Amino acid sequence: MAPRKNFRNQAKKEVKPAAVVNKNGVKAEATVAASGGGFSSTKIFTWFMVLALLGVWSSVAVVWFDLVDYDNVIERAKEFRFNFSEVLQGKLSAYDADGDGDFDVEDAKVLLGLKERPVSVLLREAKEESAVKEPDDSRDEASHPYEDENDAIDMKGELVEKAQPQQTVEESKQYNDQPGSLKTKETVQLRYNAEAESVPEPEADVESVLEPEADVEPEVESVPELEAEFVPELKENAEEQPKDKLKEKAKKKKPKLLNKFEKTIKTEIDAAEKLRKKGKVEEAVRAFETLVLQYPQSPRCRYGKALAEDGLAEKMLSNDMLQKAIGTYKEASELPNATPDLIKATLKKRAERQQFLGRMRGALATLEKLVQIFPEDVALKNDLGVAHLLIGDNKSAKRVYEEVLATAPSDGFAKVHYGFILKSENKIAESIPFLRDGLESGDPGTDDGRFYFHLGDALQRMGDDSAYKWYERGHQRGHFASVWQRSLYNVDGLKAQPWWMPKDTGYMDLVKTLERNWRIIRDEAQSVMDKTTGLFVPEEENLREKGEWGQFTLWQQGKKAGESCRSVPKTCGLLERFPEAIGCKRGQIKFSVMQPGTHVWPHTGPTNCRLRMHLGLVIPKTGCKIRCTNDTRAWEEGKVLIFDDSFEHEVWQDADSYRLIFIVDVWHPELTQYQRQTLSPI
Repeated sequence: MAPRKNFRNQAKKEVKPAAVVNKNGVKAEATVAASGGGFSSTKIFTWFMVLALLGVWSSVAVVWFDLVDYDNVIERAKEFRFNFSEVLQGKLSAYDADGDGDFDVEDAKVLLGLKERPVSVLLREAKEESAVKEPDDSRDEASHPYEDENDAIDMKGELVEKAQPQQTVEESKQYNDQPGSLKTKETVQLRYNAEAESVPEPEADVESVLEPEADVEPEVESVPELEAEFVPELKENAEEQPKDKLKEKAKKKKPKLLNKFEKTIKTEIDAAEKLRKKGKVEEAVRAFETLVLQYPQSPRCRYGKALAEDGLAEKMLSNDMLQKAIGTYKEASELPNATPDLIKATLKKRAERQQFLGRMRGALATLEKLVQIFPEDVALKNDLGVAHLLIGDNKSAKRVYEEVLATAPSDGFAKVHYGFILKSENKIAESIPFLRDGLESGDPGTDDGRFYFHLGDALQRMGDDSAYKWYERGHQRGHFASVWQRSLYNVDGLKAQPWWMPKDTGYMDLVKTLERNWRIIRDEAQSVMDKTTGLFVPEEENLREKGEWGQFTLWQQGKKAGESCRSVPKTCGLLERFPEAIGCKRGQIKFSVMQPGTHVWPHTGPTNCRLRMHLGLVIPKTGCKIRCTNDTRAWEEGKVLIFDDSFEHEVWQDADSYRLIFIVDVWHPELTQYQRQTLSPI
């Protein structure tokens, strides 16, 4: 090939094919012909087209210090539907991706996917799209009850129970550990972590907006015909109401989130909100940050920023980002000129997210502030009562629900919680009408397994067989696996049977070790039974109808009680090599001594994730028995009984001397190793 200078000289005199080689080595040939010493107009146009196109994209290559794949450019040009006549005329403003009024290198980067579009451009386009679709503000509100500013606002403020990733448990003994079950309902505060599966909060859309909780109509849930007698009659059927009444109700419920000034910037707010609703949370955060800078005194802009940060926290699984959102919610609620509805929505959301992080006292303070601002809102008072229960302050919760029932005596939510508290105080008979009436009301928040559980338990203790009708209803509602198996912390699909044979558990080595060494275990237990040592403590779960029942715990929730094991070192040493027992975070290992004249109420354990082994140590010849479902058995010294304590069981001790057993809880054999590691403790 001739040197470049020679090629240039020859091009003036001869007809030569000129070739342009792209990055991939593909030649694009332009045939040049001499006619009367010049180029034809058609070929001049061809050259101009090629050079114009290559000029645009080669400028990009120069900036990047790299060559451009022109095949890719051509495909992108097709993708973006470039108007090539505009290319030739230099009119590329239609492809101005960064909003600076021209087409340049930065625009090319955006179009090739190498750079994000600026927030200002996204906002502008969203505003333009909203302006096309947005009806005039003078429209009839009765016929358009929901406006754009409410489209994605969760006003309900419920603490959403989500699918359970790795958990940390924030529990009050009073609210979650009640008679009839060690823990009858897990109050689990999910924390973001690297292994957690994110369950995003549902996004409301234009057609469906959650309203303030106080105004929400109770949902009517289907009840099996078997339990039809329990279904409260509906006074109104929304579908049968005249349309004008429905519109009137919708207008009454509509939350007002914009103050007078914010209505003038509604289009800008809607544009940012649209990004959030589409799941573009990073862009939504930047958009709302821009709005907050422009309008620092706008509560709605700051509330939108908090919602966007909240969504980003979900996406990133970031506690830090969620804490930032909690702070922004607070800022929004404290700005002047915030509407009452926005204050309510903001603080409810803040309390919910504080509870999500397990910051119960912070959530309580937020709810107390809400009740001070809105003293007539019964739903907020009900939420405040729950917040007191979550930190174990039953006394304050009771006072709150008494106030609610004084002004709203038919409030089902307040009734079930008030009955729940009465039962925790062992006021069994008094608790029954509140629990029963609250469940029969069908009010939101009443259809909870805890309330079916405790109503049935209270009725059983009063000798009322209708308890099993309520257990059946709880089963039909999906709260219990069966009428007999009423645990509430369950893993689906595990084999369920009341009594187990040792060989069926897969833990034969453990069973044989216990039975071979039962005398050693018995002797150590008897050595610490002396009342002067105080090592055995009375059963504290209110499961006894009468008598004395003491326990001495060695492992609890998978954690060793070191001081206790020092008193019985041989027993603890025998167990150290059995992770199915000492690693069972949903169980205990303990001695149990029961004196004559003791009766334990029918009850169920909290979870189907464990099996319970009873090793007989000192067993009187007669008078001691245990029933699980409808099968009653007796202990034998040196032998292991195995049962699933998530099924109803009951114990009698009518002998003349004490009964001593060793209790060892083990993981359900069908649980995987991962489940054993990640299930929360009980």
